[in-house]
Amino acid sequence: MNANSLVSIADLSKEEILHILEQARYFEENPNHKILDGKVVATLFFEPSTRTRLSFETAANRLGARVIGFSDASTTSSSKGETLKDTIIMVSNYVDLIIMRHYLEGAALYATEVTETPIINAGDGSNQHPSQTMLDLYSIYKTQGHLDNLTITMVGDLKYGRTVHSLLMAMRFFNPTFNFVACNELRMPDEYMEFCDRHGIKYNVSTDFSPEIINTSDIIYMTRVQRERFTDIMEYERVKDLYSLNNAMLSDSRDNLKILHPLPRVNEIAYDVDDNPKAYYFQQAQNGLYARQALICNALGIDILKTQKD
Repeated sequence: MNANSLVSIADLSKEEILHILEQARYFEENPNHKILDGKVVATLFFEPSTRTRLSFETAANRLGARVIGFSDASTTSSSKGETLKDTIIMVSNYVDLIIMRHYLEGAALYATEVTETPIINAGDGSNQHPSQTMLDLYSIYKTQGHLDNLTITMVGDLKYGRTVHSLLMAMRFFNPTFNFVACNELRMPDEYMEFCDRHGIKYNVSTDFSPEIINTSDIIYMTRVQRERFTDIMEYERVKDLYSLNNAMLSDSRDNLKILHPLPRVNEIAYDVDDNPKAYYFQQAQNGLYARQALICNALGIDILKTQKD
């Protein structure tokens, strides 16, 4: 295993998180570099993606690297029965870094066990999405000016939503208060509430997306109910439209409130929210470029801040 691999947000200390955020801020101010000239980065997406794949590939290109890979596993030898192990070992022969999304939980961790090439987990099933978490943290930091003592409301699919799982774990350093708003079928898994208990994180559980919750939140993190995670389509139909945010619901919310969403959205945020200055999900997606530039450098052992000082 390469020590610079990023499988889970739990792999990062508070100091490492803050340093990566500082690097992201540098890349926002200075997006174009040739610091990875001569490097090759592979993006292996065994599961569909738009924002994550394109932002990682753009990040690598803006840093001067070449990018190879695939966005559809059906066009690769895995469709012929090639194992994940063989695919990872084979690709490792060609590249300096592998960025990987997979539909199976634990796939990224397994990949790190069969290669010394650094791996960045771009999402493994409903488990973790650490690069999304870094752009979420960067977005929160930019809009709030800090990460400490915030009330963060997570709404919708908290069972399968890997982005909320990773964000919850990352915030353990910053004394948050969470509101978990979901129906019983999509409630936050017990293991993550137990994580909160172990780390002294305050949280409330509710099935009601009430005005009181909205009006006491600093961040509202909306999520899509993910049809692709359901084996029972009738269960999906029952829960898909339970939580939706519209502009009128924000009339008495805090001035500093920002609405985040990992995207894509379906109908959980009404289009009339888009013009509200509290809507931040499109800027959040843009922040993904800078956060992922920082993560790529981190995985390759490059400290852009130190490099610039030298």
